[in-house]
Amino acid sequence: MELPLIVGVDGSDSSLLAVDWAVDEAARHGVPLRLVHGSLWERYEGAQPSFTTDRPAEEVMAQHIISSCLERARLRNPEVKASGEALPDDAVSVLLGAGPEAFALVTGSRGRGDIVGMLLGSVSLAVAARAECPVIVVRGAERNRRGAAGRVVVGVADASADAGTVRFAVHEAEARGCALAAVRAWRNPAHEPVDHMLIADDAARLREERASTGLDEALREAVHEHPRVDVDRRPVEGPAHRVLLEASAEADLVVVGAARRHGHFGLQLGRTAHALLHHSECPVAVVPRPF
Repeated sequence: MELPLIVGVDGSDSSLLAVDWAVDEAARHGVPLRLVHGSLWERYEGAQPSFTTDRPAEEVMAQHIISSCLERARLRNPEVKASGEALPDDAVSVLLGAGPEAFALVTGSRGRGDIVGMLLGSVSLAVAARAECPVIVVRGAERNRRGAAGRVVVGVADASADAGTVRFAVHEAEARGCALAAVRAWRNPAHEPVDHMLIADDAARLREERASTGLDEALREAVHEHPRVDVDRRPVEGPAHRVLLEASAEADLVVVGAARRHGHFGLQLGRTAHALLHHSECPVAVVPRPF
């Protein structure tokens, strides 16, 4: 059975954009779409007396959000098999609980309850930092969300640890029929003592070569399995978060890994993933990797 693409909805403008993006993503991969909305109305309203037909306002709102988002999804692409459900729990718990049975989780960048001016909603941040499956936060300019750039970008930090991240990115590029830019940042130590400019140049060249070799190692297996994907290897000098933020301006999706420490329940995001989730100019996919 194909795992569904699961999108969290709350009726906000951001979640509606996430629905649109998720419909297109489900169509690309040929997977079903499942819309979920977390509502705690039962906890606060309690059970209704059997002699009344009135429904709690929060229950009515939850069902309205699901039905309207389902209608939006079906109008966007009737061929995508879509279903929806309002679940009695908070949004983060609902999405994290659905993660093990999802192709990926999709959220908007901000929800209804988030403070004006926040760069990223609390639900999206918590889910991206803790989920056991890939999480895609839909953000950025309209041209990037609709795939006008024709490029998926993947950040590679470690050849072995990022194997799953690379596979996800290659799969995305193949499904979209677009190029993949594989980026690995490298840096010269700020205070490295050098006695001669030629020595400094040699040191920089060596670090760039190591970054390039690391890219080749990380990409070898995935590229062999998906030979139709055009891959552009980019060893780039600079901090990883800045390098990838710049690359996001000309990308349809940027993919990064995030370590998951077994038994650790706090937010698990590195600096690069955190920066992208807050500032990327295109949707961001965070792929969990073992630590």
